[in-house]
Amino acid sequence: MKITVIGAGNVGATTAQRIADKELAEEVVLVDVVEGIPQGKGLDMWESAPVEGTDTRITGTNGYDETAGSDIVIITAGLARKPGMSRDDLLAKNAEIVGGCAESAVKKSPNAIFIIVSNPLDVMTYVTMKRTGLPRNRVLGMAGVLDSARFRSFVALELNVSVEDVTAFVLGGHGDSMVPLPRFSTVAGIPLPELIPEKRLAEIVQRTREGGIEIVNFLKTGSAYYAPSASAVQMAEAIVKNKRRILPCAVWLEGEYGLRDTVAGVPVKLGRNGLEQIIEIKLQPDEDAALKKSAEDVKANIAKVKF
Repeated sequence: MKITVIGAGNVGATTAQRIADKELAEEVVLVDVVEGIPQGKGLDMWESAPVEGTDTRITGTNGYDETAGSDIVIITAGLARKPGMSRDDLLAKNAEIVGGCAESAVKKSPNAIFIIVSNPLDVMTYVTMKRTGLPRNRVLGMAGVLDSARFRSFVALELNVSVEDVTAFVLGGHGDSMVPLPRFSTVAGIPLPELIPEKRLAEIVQRTREGGIEIVNFLKTGSAYYAPSASAVQMAEAIVKNKRRILPCAVWLEGEYGLRDTVAGVPVKLGRNGLEQIIEIKLQPDEDAALKKSAEDVKANIAKVKF
């Protein structure tokens, strides 16, 4: 396996390091436009290999020749949010950056599966699919895994239980209209509504929606990168090991959940071929309405993209 990570900032570098630590690939290529940054970070990571006991080779580059033949391409490039900014504020500039990166990468790795981390994530997933011409099973947005992880972490704090016993699903777009589903979220199989009062659960759901900006407001000059990188690597691991995990990922919809011509987070089976199946669960009317509203918000932003 060969994995390329585009963008050597905090998210990209942490992603590359996590891939190496898990030995998910023989080779990781870190790409960035800033001369010296990917080379230096890649060399630093490789020099940690004897300590960590991993033989994954990490190299840094400013071009794409070294990425040729990659099995997976993870795109983290783009501008990060600052306090007061929404993910959608990044749309025009990041569409240009991500689209260019995707187009350059697919020329060298036409058989790769693309995992998109850059914001606004749902729109960037669409941009990548259109600029590369790849089928939807090979272009996946990371958001649902991250949003679900945030939901799970807040529930674990609330109940003082292990995160390993908490499962959660967050559907829809990666933004303020995302749709956490308490009814499908459990602790050791026990539905959340049986463990947390309705009012308090609603507060945790809202904190999940605002999870990204909460971190941006703390950092002031950047956005989250530990949890996003972990989420992207979980998706990569499911592909590399053909685990066929059921994970919430942002994908192009063609009628599923009554949605079409938009990207939204839905449960998918993720394996060696990327998206292998979209799992359609029966939603209650209010959940279905929230998912449709979220998907329409994404569609409205997709319409703003100019190629």
